[in-house]
Amino acid sequence: MDPYRLAVIVGSTREGRFSPTVAAWFTDLARTRPDLVVEVVDLVDTPGPGAEFTAAIGRADAVVVVTPEYNHSFPGPLKTAIDSVRGEWFAKPVGFVSHGGISGGLRAVEPLRGVFAELHAVTIRETVSFAMAWEAFDGDGQPKDPQAGEAAHRLLDQLAW
Repeated sequence: MDPYRLAVIVGSTREGRFSPTVAAWFTDLARTRPDLVVEVVDLVDTPGPGAEFTAAIGRADAVVVVTPEYNHSFPGPLKTAIDSVRGEWFAKPVGFVSHGGISGGLRAVEPLRGVFAELHAVTIRETVSFAMAWEAFDGDGQPKDPQAGEAAHRLLDQLAW
């Protein structure tokens, strides 16, 4: 059986962004699983729209979006990237790892669910979220709360369907 291909989208392009820290932790954890092959799609390096972004989504069996919350929503470049792809999203499971202030980025995830529903993707109910993310991680880029890893494994378990 072929390994399950997971694309992890780093959804922020802002200078000083925290998403790469969150994405690196999640990606490292996902790569410990022998059933997964993980590809990181950082919108700074692989912006959408573009053939490279479209191909990355097409190769993936599932996608995890790592997103911050900006102004009660998700970043504009993430919306542009998502909207630049159509058929590659159909029936694809999508999970979320969010971060932000007090809400942990959950106000970014909720509108994303509607966007992906319109694209015929299937969002996973379980999420991983980090409130006050810049305080939730230690100097080595690891979450201080050990339950974060458990939540990430639950999300990964549900993505492979």
